[in-house]
Amino acid sequence: MARKSTAQTESEQIKDQVFSDLQSLIEESEKLLTQSASLVGEEAETLRSQISAKLREARDAAGNLRSKAQPVVEATQDYIGGHPWQTVAISAGFGLVVGLLLGRRS
Repeated sequence: MARKSTAQTESEQIKDQVFSDLQSLIEESEKLLTQSASLVGEEAETLRSQISAKLREARDAAGNLRSKAQPVVEATQDYIGGHPWQTVAISAGFGLVVGLLLGRRS
């Protein structure tokens, strides 16, 4: 049970970091776009280099997050591999609940 809660905690931390990084990237992109409205020539080239740098940072952050998420993915795969029937039962139950909820909406 401790492993499950640890994996959930790590998953939540990774999710929070992804949202934080994405929000930061969006804010930086919005700033650069507003600055680019009146730029031409050398100023435009500087802006392009700044955007390229931000995209590289985002790509690196995505790679780092992928490497941090790998242990959580492996733990999930180990659990599913060790408990296949329990996984099938949980998935079927989830599908039943979703089906019932969608059926009630109609």
